[in-house]
Amino acid sequence: MAAAKATPRLVKAFVPGQKMMEGGGVPVYRTIGTSAMRNLDPFLMLDEFKSPSKDASMGFPDHPHRGFETCTIMLKGSVEHRDHGGNKGLVGPGGIQFMSAGRGIVHSEFPKSKGDDMLWGFQLWINLPRKDKMCTPRYQDYEADKIPIFSGESHSVRVFSGEHSGVKGPVALKIPGFLLDVRLEAGGSFSHDFPEHWNSFAYVYDAEGNGTLAGAPPRVRESHIFDHKGSLLEASTEGTLKFLLFGAEPIKEPIVQYGPFVMNTEEEIQQAFMDFRTGKLQASEVEMMK
Repeated sequence: MAAAKATPRLVKAFVPGQKMMEGGGVPVYRTIGTSAMRNLDPFLMLDEFKSPSKDASMGFPDHPHRGFETCTIMLKGSVEHRDHGGNKGLVGPGGIQFMSAGRGIVHSEFPKSKGDDMLWGFQLWINLPRKDKMCTPRYQDYEADKIPIFSGESHSVRVFSGEHSGVKGPVALKIPGFLLDVRLEAGGSFSHDFPEHWNSFAYVYDAEGNGTLAGAPPRVRESHIFDHKGSLLEASTEGTLKFLLFGAEPIKEPIVQYGPFVMNTEEEIQQAFMDFRTGKLQASEVEMMK
């Protein structure tokens, strides 16, 4: 007797990107982390940045973080990051830079592309559980050739973290989850199965022609928030469809966020600001993961 097919997840909400300026004047489009959707536990923020490098040349000067993790995914151009420990790294097209701020880090991010060369990428913030918020900060940098790819019929999946169809990504999050870059060509279809109770969403960054994503026509530069009524995420297209797909187990702890700090209580936020002002926020070491 054949096993019953998993119930598909459907889109329950769309969150359009809101344009704003960040860092030294870099234009970004934010979906998660706005008044429309403050967070989607454990996801705190998603920004898309897409502009000529000259428009983002001021980058993101030194700034602190505590209590969460970030993933910077590049499609075009390169970004260099440096931290207070003297570490630095360069992420180019198709690569990802993962950072766990843990107890505290001060770092900068600047584009290395020049002039009219396009700088196009995304930054995702992911919360840390209470038990890990004061862990040792760590970095993982992976260029495009280090990201495994699942190739199907008329589609491909770059697996940054988690697993898809037996292909495992290199980025090690503190919580169970996945980060995928899904690309469908004409006639392509895609499915991904994961636990019903996990929160999940997709961000469509390119689409042409008729298609469906979780039962709805895809909308470019919008986050598609999925329901919990099934475990199977499906997509198909008659043209092209490209999207980032994120999913993770919710932490279910209080979230208190103020600027670059994400903790569980107001008192912990106040302590983070005090530690930063007195030079105690920066961890004595930053672990560079391989």
